[in-house]
Amino acid sequence: MIDLYTRRRWTNRLTMGAAALATLFGLFWLAWLLFTLCVNGIGHLSWSVFSQPTPSPKGEGGLYNAIIGSLIVTGLGTAIGAPIGILAGTYLAEYGRDSRLAAVVRFFNDVLLAAPSIVLGLFIYQLVVVQIGHFAAFAGGVALALIVIPVTLRLTENMMRLVPDRMREAAAALGVPRWKVITHIVYRAAKAGIATGVLLGVARIAGETAPLLFTALNNRFTSYDLWSPIANLPIMIFRFALSPYEGWNQLAWVGAFLITFAILGLNIFTRVVLRHSASE
Repeated sequence: MIDLYTRRRWTNRLTMGAAALATLFGLFWLAWLLFTLCVNGIGHLSWSVFSQPTPSPKGEGGLYNAIIGSLIVTGLGTAIGAPIGILAGTYLAEYGRDSRLAAVVRFFNDVLLAAPSIVLGLFIYQLVVVQIGHFAAFAGGVALALIVIPVTLRLTENMMRLVPDRMREAAAALGVPRWKVITHIVYRAAKAGIATGVLLGVARIAGETAPLLFTALNNRFTSYDLWSPIANLPIMIFRFALSPYEGWNQLAWVGAFLITFAILGLNIFTRVVLRHSASE
């Protein structure tokens, strides 16, 4: 007959073992992915990748136009989505709180957070691309902004609600207007958390492909025009990886290597910022 203490000890050991195995299983696939990208990507990494545009099927070239296009579309999505998310999170944390309107905003934000990115791309396709009659970088930025907004909103609200109310009350007791309390005290106390939300939003959209298929599409040439199709790394990887040309396959590996390690670096930086904020 096994006593209660022995049974609990073995249950704890089994649970810990299952958790450790699950963690090792996930880390194994992550390590394999990174190893594969390094093996196939680093060998073809050269200065021409950053200085020349994408080549013709049997020509030589790089990823300059795709890198520039990705930076433009990602920057546009962040510039549109981050302010909206921060302002909406500010409303929920400082004004709405437990009101009915705040509950409705949180519900729709959760729906937007869980929505597949391809659905958001189709929505912007109908809303923007069909109206202007052609694919455009601006439409891609708007589609990516819809992904940034819920991430930024959720973290902004959570970080601002962690600021103690006594700080707001002390400022209000001195006659400071509410908008100054928010901008000079609450934002300052929660700035690391808000920045973390923005960086997580950027990391989320940097590798998105589905929304760009229906909005920005692609451009073989270097373009800075927001109202025309624009090259970008996710679409380039998709096209080049499926092509029968070896040169294009190599560039697809290089593009995947660049975008994966850029997102990985951004996530590590975000975790470092969050840890520093928590320790203050």
